[in-house]
Amino acid sequence: MTKTTIAAAALSLAFATLPAAAADLAAGAAKAKEVCAACHGMDGNASQPEYPRLGGQHEDYLAKALRDYKSGARKNPVMAAFAKPLSKQDIENLAAHYARQARVVTAKY
Repeated sequence: MTKTTIAAAALSLAFATLPAAAADLAAGAAKAKEVCAACHGMDGNASQPEYPRLGGQHEDYLAKALRDYKSGARKNPVMAAFAKPLSKQDIENLAAHYARQARVVTAKY
């Protein structure tokens, strides 16, 4: 293969891994307020220990978790009900919003 072919293949691969649409942080915050904040908090740092802390988690992890709840690949009836009506863009927006929040670390013991 020539250097040009290798460079073109590398560029194609790089662009193929980019998200289809950029996340809208304002829309993510609005959807978080509407759907998620009651349990997880607006900043993703739930005050109740039974709710996972989402703030500062990896964006790709949050998006995958929501997609898996939506599809049923990840089993939780409560989260499935909240994730089911989310669009692909909603999921990307929510993941981006919570990933950009400060992470609060606490010790259990």
